[in-house]
Amino acid sequence: MVLKQQLKQNKQRPKIMRKIIASEFMTIDGVIQNEEVDGDGFTYGGWFFPYADEVTHAVVQERLAKPIDLLLGRKTFDSWETYWPTHSNFWPNVMTATKYVASNTRDSSDWQPNVFLGGDIAEKVREIKQQDGPDIYVMGSADLLQTLFKNDLVDEMELMIIPITLGIGRRLFQDGTIPASFNLTQAQVAPKGIIIVSYERDGDVKTGAPQIKEDT
Repeated sequence: MVLKQQLKQNKQRPKIMRKIIASEFMTIDGVIQNEEVDGDGFTYGGWFFPYADEVTHAVVQERLAKPIDLLLGRKTFDSWETYWPTHSNFWPNVMTATKYVASNTRDSSDWQPNVFLGGDIAEKVREIKQQDGPDIYVMGSADLLQTLFKNDLVDEMELMIIPITLGIGRRLFQDGTIPASFNLTQAQVAPKGIIIVSYERDGDVKTGAPQIKEDT
């Protein structure tokens, strides 16, 4: 019954004014966590950097140059609000972007502009998507992404897949994942093995059968 409801929801995706784009560094086994969170013992922080090169640098700079807003989980925002104001020369747009923060424990910050979202996050994000403004990027924020995926609110994904496995850490696809089809819009392999891919939402999952003739 739940699966049928999810598939029905996929077919009824409303027209949108603003896209939600998940932009993530990810290991082969799907981990996007890059630092210890709440003493969880994660010890592999910085796993992306040994594989960075001139190609990935150019792609990152292109993405950061876009005029965007941000949708962040509270833990990601907590980390960013102390880091980016003193490193904004690398990413000036992070200072002017509206930071939408999903949180039931915080409702304000001196790092402006921001909008704190409590309660029904999915419904509030649907409302924001219908408003005028730039596209909205989600970075990090693994728990928030599960809510977005579960409610079919992610329109595109921009991923850099790093050629390592970790076995531990928070993953991009967890309990929020629903059956969904995506269309590949960009693919590139960087010199050190990072796969750079972009996908856009493309309706329901399509199924089929092998077209193999029976032996005669």
